[in-house]
Amino acid sequence: MISFPKWKTALVLLVSILGVAYTIPNFIPAEKLVDMPEWAPRQHINLGLDLQGGSHLLMQVDTADVKEKMMEGLADSVRANLRGTEPKLGFRNLTVNKNSVTFSLRNPEDRDLVRERLASISNLMPNGQRSHLITIGDDDVVTLEPSEQAIADRVSAVVTQSIEIVGRRVNETGINEPTIQRQGKDRILVQLPGLGDPQRIIDLLGQTAQMTFHLVDVSASAAVGRPPAGSKRLPAMEAGEPDYVIKNRVMVSGENLEDAQATFQQGQPVVSIRFNGLGGKQFGKVTSENVGRPFAIVLDGKVISAPRINEPILGGSAVISGGFNIQGAQDLALLLRAGALPAPLKVIEQRSVGPDLGKDSIEAGKIAGIIGIVGVIIFMIVTYGFFGLVANIALIMNMFLIGASLSVLGATLTLPGIAGIILTVGMAVDANVLIFERIREEMRVGKTPLNAIESGYQRAFTTIVDANVTTGIAAVILFVMGSGPVKGFAVTLGIGIICSMFTAILLSRMVISLWAQRTRPKTLSI
Repeated sequence: MISFPKWKTALVLLVSILGVAYTIPNFIPAEKLVDMPEWAPRQHINLGLDLQGGSHLLMQVDTADVKEKMMEGLADSVRANLRGTEPKLGFRNLTVNKNSVTFSLRNPEDRDLVRERLASISNLMPNGQRSHLITIGDDDVVTLEPSEQAIADRVSAVVTQSIEIVGRRVNETGINEPTIQRQGKDRILVQLPGLGDPQRIIDLLGQTAQMTFHLVDVSASAAVGRPPAGSKRLPAMEAGEPDYVIKNRVMVSGENLEDAQATFQQGQPVVSIRFNGLGGKQFGKVTSENVGRPFAIVLDGKVISAPRINEPILGGSAVISGGFNIQGAQDLALLLRAGALPAPLKVIEQRSVGPDLGKDSIEAGKIAGIIGIVGVIIFMIVTYGFFGLVANIALIMNMFLIGASLSVLGATLTLPGIAGIILTVGMAVDANVLIFERIREEMRVGKTPLNAIESGYQRAFTTIVDANVTTGIAAVILFVMGSGPVKGFAVTLGIGIICSMFTAILLSRMVISLWAQRTRPKTLSI
């Protein structure tokens, strides 16, 4: 006897109601959703760049800067290895070149000891080669040169880190579903759906946001003359202000920042910063030992401000003021929260994608979807009669559930995603076709209508699960291995599979079970 428990009926009705409720907001303009009650669903399906337009940026990591910093780090390693361990080894003329670091030995007898000390710099790489080539010439000039593979690995690591930081910065602006991915060896693709003017994003991504804190050299004049040893001249952030002469030594690094927020102080926009434990200790020590001295805040080689230390700041928090407007304070706080880029990024391609193509795609998708749905509806009614009508109800509810799932998940719908939805239109009735054909076979062998319906659902269940699981595996592989549009297709395909199984196995069975129990049919027109 065919049966359908009451708790399953309640579950199917609840899921169906929620599916309709979470899909409806997509048909209501965004400005009218504001007037909806707070408890009502408001999520819209996010449209991708190909559907709603937006901005396309292709950025390139400054590999020359990466190599320069790599050589500077190599020089620091040389100093640490030769002079940081007893006995200290003397050298002179340490020079950082484009592709190498060189220096001269003070004592030729130190050749073997120098080679031994520097061996720790040259690591064994996975390809079996050394990361650095160390040579000592007959003139006692030592040369350290990183291998091409070591440079390539450093660039790759910088690109990976840059992608993460770019993602943080873009997400902080509130843009929905941006696409940020590696392209080639040293390029980053950034797609921003719905953003017509990308200039602010370009400005945010164009800054490395490397913040450091230095003591100002009060003994030197920034107006004339060469800075004394151990100091350097830097321009002010604000145009028209005089340069500053600051100490080279970094007293506190921006790497130790824990949080940054735009706020107001005495009616003026400022940025409130908070250090982590290590940074708070360093900041407290510096301000305690240098009360009365100006303390320069440097961002990307420019001095934001150089306030005087009036008293020790021991709480690990401080305020940056520099004549900001509200937007400037918010952007600086955003940059500091997201972290500094390891290398500058250059925009090598920029274009705005208009919504016209998106509108055409949406309209074409709507037409294709309507034609597909109408065709399926007519076919099912002609072929299976009342049972076909039930399958059509399940199909329509399947579309609602897909729309609700995309809205709740905040997924981005792209043109390939629309193709995936249209594909699920056919798949949504496929399970019902298997069930109905099985019911026909049971009727042919002489079973009663109720027993035929029960057997049809039971015996078709395994086939339905097998078919959908294999398609689901393909969707998972596409999502994991693919990128961009391929992932969009995989997402809608996967959601469609789950929704179609729900509507076929539960929704249609519920409707047919309730109909059969009420009417007790003697025959089935199927």
